[in-house]
Amino acid sequence: MRVALFGGSFDPIHHGHLIIARAVAEHVHADRVILLPSRLPPHKPNVGLADGSHRAAMVQAAIAGDPLFEFSDHDLTCDGPSYTAHTVAHFHEQFGDETELFWIIGADALLELHTWYKPAEILAHCRVVTAVRPGYEVGALTELGAILSADKAERVRGDVVQTPRIDISATMVRKRVAAGQSIRYLVPENVERYIAAHGLYTSHVRAN
Repeated sequence: MRVALFGGSFDPIHHGHLIIARAVAEHVHADRVILLPSRLPPHKPNVGLADGSHRAAMVQAAIAGDPLFEFSDHDLTCDGPSYTAHTVAHFHEQFGDETELFWIIGADALLELHTWYKPAEILAHCRVVTAVRPGYEVGALTELGAILSADKAERVRGDVVQTPRIDISATMVRKRVAAGQSIRYLVPENVERYIAAHGLYTSHVRAN
């Protein structure tokens, strides 16, 4: 079995997240994609996120009825920062060696991968697959190559996938809500209804 893990703030989850996740899943022939809202993203320690219960509910609403996607509250229920190394180790232990794991990231995260907590351990348990827009050039990844073995660095470079360019961001969605503008077509209808019902993002917009 092949399982792709997709972590993020999901504040809120939007169509860009889902389209990219599906594109990567199709590319690597993943049987399942597990979405993991972060409790405390390590690279965004000072940002004010919507409560985890809201972000969890929006993810579950967004993927309802889609057999490819699943939700996990693993990162939300763990203490401390949501380190990818810990998350991947958990799912490797859960599924065992017979399951191939993938971790989905974007191009910006790839350029910071060498600064992550225990990147070598991450790559020992999974393949890191980077979703990039068409025509994006990854570059030499010199910093990453300096801390990884040559074969692991080359595998990361080889797992770069061109996905549809979807210019939607969570920041855009929050700003439009705060401004009283429509977010129809930017997020799934269930998510749009949830945001309205719970009054999310109407009084506070953070930048990221």
